[in-house]
Amino acid sequence: MRSPQRIANVQLPVIPHIGELIRSTPGTISLAQGVVGYGPPPQVLEAVAAFGGVVQDHQYGPDEGLPDLIEVIAAKLHAENGTSLDGRAIVVTAGGNMAFLTAVLAITDPGDEVILPLPYYFNHEMAVAIAGCRTVSVPTDAAYQPQLDALGAAITPRTRAVVTISPNNPTGAVYSRATLCAINQLCREAGIYHIHDEVYEYFTYDGMAHYSPACEPASRLHTIALYSMSKAYGLASWRIGWMLVPEALFVPVTKIQDTNVICPPSISQRAARAALEVGRSYCDARVAALGNLRHRALEAFAGMHDICTVPPVGGAFYLLLRVHADLDPLMLAERLIREHGVALLPGNAFGLTDGCYLRLSYGAVADDRLQEGLRRLDRGLRAII
Repeated sequence: MRSPQRIANVQLPVIPHIGELIRSTPGTISLAQGVVGYGPPPQVLEAVAAFGGVVQDHQYGPDEGLPDLIEVIAAKLHAENGTSLDGRAIVVTAGGNMAFLTAVLAITDPGDEVILPLPYYFNHEMAVAIAGCRTVSVPTDAAYQPQLDALGAAITPRTRAVVTISPNNPTGAVYSRATLCAINQLCREAGIYHIHDEVYEYFTYDGMAHYSPACEPASRLHTIALYSMSKAYGLASWRIGWMLVPEALFVPVTKIQDTNVICPPSISQRAARAALEVGRSYCDARVAALGNLRHRALEAFAGMHDICTVPPVGGAFYLLLRVHADLDPLMLAERLIREHGVALLPGNAFGLTDGCYLRLSYGAVADDRLQEGLRRLDRGLRAII
C-alpha cells in the first residue's frame, strides 16, 4: 500500500525515543521531558471523586467545552491576563498540543507557511507538517529573543501565522511586552495570525514578567492564544487546555474539534475547573522551589563555560546548552544516557542544525538529583568531547 509522504516527512517524536533509552538504562537521572514534579491540588481529586453521579456526566458535552468551565476560564483571563472576550471565543481542548494543531488546521490550506522562531517546540513543527504546510524557521538572537526584522523578512504571500512561545520551550527565554506587541502589530499589518503559546505563563523568575498580547484591543481579530493545565497544575495526563480565538474562527475550530475528539473529556474539564478555582497561588508556591533549582543549574554551568554555553534565561523550567563540539546531538544524548546515566533532549529535535545543542529540564527533579545529574553531565561532556 502507498504510504503518504506528508506523514513520512514528519519527524519522529523524540520523547518516546529518549524515554525508551532511559528505561533500558537503570539509574539514569532524567533531565529530559518537560514535566513538573508535583500533582494537582487536593480539590481536583475531590471534584473527580464526585464525578459520575448523574447521567449527563457520561454523555457528550458541547464541542467548545462545558459552560461552567468556560465561565471560570473567562474570569481567569480577565483577572490575570487583562484579556476580555470582546469578539473572541474560548474553546476547551484536550491539551495544548491539540489546541495548536486545531489552530493550524483552522487557518491554513495545504502548502501554506507558518513562521516558527528558532529553536521551535518540536510538536509545533510536527503539527505544521501534519497539516500539509511548510515551516519557515527564523533564527533568534544570542539570548534566544525574536528578531523583528528577520520575522518580517520571512513573510510571503503564503504565510498564515507567526508563532511565539513565552516563556519559551525549549530555551526558557521570556519575551518582553515590547517584543510581543511589535510581533502582534507585524502580524496585524501583514494580515496574518499571531499564535501565542502561554503554557508556561506562571513560570518566571528574578522579576521577569509574563505578558499576554491578546490583552491589546487591536489584537482581537488576528490573535490566537493557547493555554494548558499540564504544567502549572500538574495535570499533564489529564490532557486539558484551551484556546482563545477570534469569533470568525469559532465555527472552523469547532468543526475540527467535533471531528477529532467531539468534546474534551468531561472528567478532565471538572478537574480543570477545580484547579482554576484554587488559582495560580498553587503554582506560585512551587515556582519558588523551581527558581532555586534554576540558580543551582546556572551556577553549575558557570563552571562548565569551557565546554558549553548557557544563556541565563528567566522562565519556564528549561535551559538550552550549546556544546562546544562538532557532534551529532542525538548521538551525544544517547551516549550521555548509556555511558553516564543522565538524559537530556537533543537540540536537532527543536530545529537547531548549526551546532550541538541539548535541552535540560529541571521541572521534575529534587535538588539532590539535579546536582548529581549536573555532575554526571559535566563528567560525560568532558569524557565525550
